Amino acid sequence: MNSRLIAARVLSRVLQDGQSLTAALDSVMPTIESVKDKAFIQALCYGVCRYYHRLDFILNQLLDKPLKDIDVKSLILIGLYQLQFMRVKSHAAVSETVAAARKKPWAKALVNAVLRNYLREQGRLEQQADQEPSAALSHPRWLIDKIQQDWPQQAQQLFLENNRQPPMVLRVNLARISRENYLNQLAERGISAVPVEFCPSALMLDKPVPVDLLPGFEQGLVSVQDTAAQLAAQLLDVQPGHRVLDVCAAPGGKAAHILESQPQLKELVAVDIDASRMQRVSDNLQRLKLEAGLLVGDAANPEAWWDGQPFERILLDAPCSALGVIRRHPDIKLLRRAEDIAQLQSLQKNILGAIWPLLAPGGILLYATCSVLKQENEQQIEAFLAEHIDASQLPIEAGWGSAREFGRQIFTGESAMDGFYYARIIKR
Repeated sequence: MNSRLIAARVLSRVLQDGQSLTAALDSVMPTIESVKDKAFIQALCYGVCRYYHRLDFILNQLLDKPLKDIDVKSLILIGLYQLQFMRVKSHAAVSETVAAARKKPWAKALVNAVLRNYLREQGRLEQQADQEPSAALSHPRWLIDKIQQDWPQQAQQLFLENNRQPPMVLRVNLARISRENYLNQLAERGISAVPVEFCPSALMLDKPVPVDLLPGFEQGLVSVQDTAAQLAAQLLDVQPGHRVLDVCAAPGGKAAHILESQPQLKELVAVDIDASRMQRVSDNLQRLKLEAGLLVGDAANPEAWWDGQPFERILLDAPCSALGVIRRHPDIKLLRRAEDIAQLQSLQKNILGAIWPLLAPGGILLYATCSVLKQENEQQIEAFLAEHIDASQLPIEAGWGSAREFGRQIFTGESAMDGFYYARIIKR
């Protein structure tokens, strides 16, 4: 089947059914044998999602009326993306995209006309797109307003970073191998990487590679995890004999890193509400030959699963808007809605309040999100501290991120990291 047609069907699931791009791709990738075709389909889908708001604006200028057939719309967006952003020869991009519409004769003529008109009018259309904020920045208008309101100085850079492709970062399992030794193993395979200065376990690759090319991946020597997410383990400062709770733990990267960092824990308990996501935690720990107590349960209702024994450390990787990882999941710009933020803020507050009694006196709770919105981050912590007299903030002194009155914010792209927020709270 034509790769462009497969990509169009994947995009239709995102645009029409609200499916995540990851899930939509996972449903078709096993049926495609060619590695080259898989990579091309993935590049098309990610690219269209990344630049959807710009491509959609241009498409609307080229149509007399909105296109109701989402499969055909997706196909034209794929054609426009190739012509504007890919090194595909324009005649090949047009002819192959038209060929993908062969089962709908009416659509072939439309796809051909729209793409050829774009090539004729490209300069004018791109100029028009640059005048419209949502198209110029390729973000939904509500998100532009929200980020500009929170971060007027950093907003422009955040929009740029959200549209860039992220680096591939590895977490070396320091319990099994030194970072220097693993760097040598990569070099032997012709894979270039550099150590991240402020994160002892992190290596950033010059360019992404499939995980099966990473030496020792299956044996648990290394994992793929952004530098920002790797900071959680050191911030938690887990000591021998501690009992640790990881709330909203899936897919388990931070739990695994805690276990790698401190092999003399009394116990690590990982909790997630979704059984299928908890299976991913189990799979990840199994590959790394690590053990933890895994519980499927609602973080906002710990009475249903807690054994009554307090924890010296709690990691709450709170459900959030994920606006700090848009560069990894560009479909967030299509699927996330303005009204979601208040709902997520309420959920975060409920979980924080419900989990706090599980922390032992003198214990530390690390609150984390992969968001850049103050509503989910510093404002959430400010409100929590105001309501809990036995809670105090532990300032985070670090050479990364920006110190806020409450917690520390990492902006997307800063030191090549994903957008992240951390706050440490100690129970008095």
